[in-house]
Amino acid sequence: MTTKNNKIEPLVIERTFNAPVTQVWKAITTKEEMKRWFFAIEEFKPDIGFEFQFYGEKDGVKYFHRCKITEVIPGKKLAYSWRYEGYDGDSLVTFELFAEGNKTRLKLTHEGLETFPPIPDFAKTNFVEGWTSLIGSSLKDFVEGN
Repeated sequence: MTTKNNKIEPLVIERTFNAPVTQVWKAITTKEEMKRWFFAIEEFKPDIGFEFQFYGEKDGVKYFHRCKITEVIPGKKLAYSWRYEGYDGDSLVTFELFAEGNKTRLKLTHEGLETFPPIPDFAKTNFVEGWTSLIGSSLKDFVEGN
């Protein structure tokens, strides 16, 4: 892994969707739509300071995710903290949207992964695998109507 000042380089995944920015923005900021491609989130509002949580599972182990929205630029950027209940570490997930004609380029950045405990479930490779599936398959299929 590439490091800079003992900090792991953030995970960055970019994908272009055959869907307008308004549609992709709605998919990443509306709880009803998020449930269809992301996780079942009980409540979600794209407002700075709004806190939300959900369970994710890896190999039969459930992890309680606690997140707090830190930045919102409607139609362009959504960022939130991402941490796990009962574990050290705090990371930041940022979605950035760029209109490219009728298409949308999404850039996802997940930084601070090195702050999590050094256990296999929190390995960067697991985050790469998870986000690649969520962004590259689940969200893509959802917004493109596949």
